[in-house]
Amino acid sequence: MLRLITIGVLIPLLTACASLLMPSADRTLAELPPGDYRLDPAHTRILFKIDHLGISSYIGRFNHADASLTFDPSAPEQARLNATVDMHSLDVNDTDFAADLMSCNWLCAERFPEARFKTTGSTRVEGETLYVPGELFFRGHTHPLELVVILRGGVNNPLTGDYTLGFDAHLTFQRSEFGMDRYIPMVGDEVRIEIYTEFF
Repeated sequence: MLRLITIGVLIPLLTACASLLMPSADRTLAELPPGDYRLDPAHTRILFKIDHLGISSYIGRFNHADASLTFDPSAPEQARLNATVDMHSLDVNDTDFAADLMSCNWLCAERFPEARFKTTGSTRVEGETLYVPGELFFRGHTHPLELVVILRGGVNNPLTGDYTLGFDAHLTFQRSEFGMDRYIPMVGDEVRIEIYTEFF
């Protein structure tokens, strides 16, 4: 009986503690405070996916990036994003193949050490999703594309004291448009970039 009473007391206490540690998140764009935000590199993952032989997806990531975001919930269409990705931070868990990917057969990282994205027009908003028009500079070429950004939420981070935004985002492009057409179609032309990130 004592054990049941103890459990009955502990469960509400633990639940209360958890609610204190896990603050309530803002889930809509309209709830977010306006401001200039910076990328949190410790909570950012950038993946690329490309078709391999029509039977699988080859997946890698870039470990270093920087970005700034200007956002006002009263005018979300005016959102501005500037981002850079360090090509030398490529991570494919294969040292020899990574060296080939860095060459001008693929990324040409020595000549073009960064890929850059910047907003170029008015953002379209549907619910909590932003469709951000922009330009991608990659391998010496610049082409327009659309970045799809999905709000995960915003919250006052109890560990840092910073108001923090969480997003998932993705974009696709044809690598041949950027002068990287090696082994098409055995290796797919379309590249999908997925971004999982926080800003503060």
